[in-house]
Amino acid sequence: MAGAIIENMSTRKLCIVGGILLAFQVIAFLVGGLIAPSPTTAVPYTSVKCIDVRKNHHKTKWLMPWGPNHCKKLKDFDEAVSRQIEANDIVFAVHVPLPSKEMSPWFQFMLFIMQLDIAFKMDNDLKENAEITLDVSLAYRDDMFDDWQEIAHAVEIRKLKCTFASPKTVESEGRHYDCDFLPFMEIGSVAHKYYLINIRLPVNDRKGINVGIGEIKDIRLVGIHQNGGFTKVWFAMKTFLTPSILIIMVWYWRRITLMTRAPVLLEKVIFALGISMTFINIPVEWFSIGFDWTWMLLFGDIRQGIFYAMLLSFWIIFCGEHMMDQSERNRLSGYWKQVGPIAVGSFCLFIFDMCERGVQLKNPFYSIWTTEVGTELAMAFIIVAGICLCLYFLFLCFMVFQVFRNISGKQSSLPAMSKARRLHYEVKILGHKILFYKRHFGPQKGHWKWGDITIQVNSAFFTGIYGMWNLYVFALMFLYAPSHKNYGEEQSNGNVPTSWG
Repeated sequence: MAGAIIENMSTRKLCIVGGILLAFQVIAFLVGGLIAPSPTTAVPYTSVKCIDVRKNHHKTKWLMPWGPNHCKKLKDFDEAVSRQIEANDIVFAVHVPLPSKEMSPWFQFMLFIMQLDIAFKMDNDLKENAEITLDVSLAYRDDMFDDWQEIAHAVEIRKLKCTFASPKTVESEGRHYDCDFLPFMEIGSVAHKYYLINIRLPVNDRKGINVGIGEIKDIRLVGIHQNGGFTKVWFAMKTFLTPSILIIMVWYWRRITLMTRAPVLLEKVIFALGISMTFINIPVEWFSIGFDWTWMLLFGDIRQGIFYAMLLSFWIIFCGEHMMDQSERNRLSGYWKQVGPIAVGSFCLFIFDMCERGVQLKNPFYSIWTTEVGTELAMAFIIVAGICLCLYFLFLCFMVFQVFRNISGKQSSLPAMSKARRLHYEVKILGHKILFYKRHFGPQKGHWKWGDITIQVNSAFFTGIYGMWNLYVFALMFLYAPSHKNYGEEQSNGNVPTSWG
């Protein structure tokens, strides 16, 4: 009779916890879908062709495309030819943002891609595997009447990948090539109100610089930044979730320290997972509103990398530690084959990120994909990481199969156990299945519409997934905290009880 009462209480507690977690998961999706705007905005910019015939060019002056001190402009290159203006004296100027607007630190980052409008001309054809050399400069100011302050200056080379659908005949002159977008610039903070980009295409026939790149008509940029409204919702979620995970971490570790035995491996890994989740949650991004921290993108990548490496390691150890008859349990060295690929893959991705965003801290125009050596190096890191991920996935699938087979065996032996011991294993097995299903069946993207209310699917996806991982870690620490009740030899044999009892 007492066992039935305990069993009913445990089942009721589990249902209550599951319902609360499900409610928070739905709220996480709705916060992004109903409150936050789209995560990012793309703004197209068309450069203005400015004339600069001074010596040393932009070293002493920045060329503005519009405003009271705007530059002398060219309509097109035919005008430049008629006025005998050389290509080296033409500057493509882009002001960010558009007139009568301001940038904001809430935008968090700026990413620019470039599109070249290249026309076909018989006497100036685009060569195969052509490369374009860009002499680019970036400046900022916070008042429309201040002087421009330089942020970066670089000479970059980009490979042109263009196709021409029509026959290359005289009749096709003036038609444009279909060219791929080119990576142009990325900065990890938007600390100033106004930005100015000056682009030159220096020509040197003797050195072969910008020779055989066709007749460039225009340079277009597409600027992508995070929406300020989404940033505020994102920061609010991080601020709310940080104390939640911290509180459950303190409670979880206190439960462990109250036990007479030493913490087992799974308990330590769950606690480490909670630390990595807290590391992601801590809203240090609030400081980026007041400080020009261009390293925030790289820092965010590192934080996510640590969490996902810890999460993948936990799944392996979670499976291994619950093969209840396994003799090698509770030893990290027993998982070196499975955890090794995670470490190697994470290291490769870290090096790749440092080669890309790490260099961009000094030169925002840099991209590892613009050179053959850089592309091969990047692909090597990605391929090695992909191989490691495949090995990990095979190990995980094999261990999941073994765990469920083990659980089925335990279920068949339950009738022969004492009531207290059977109750412990029933709850434990149910917990295993819940966590397995929660891990493998996450939320799916789709278009949701409730009457006249349209949900921002991308924002809901980001906030929902972020909330899901927090709830997942919260549930792990809650459900796998050692129980304050004794079930026979639990305290002495090193088993990992749940806190449902």
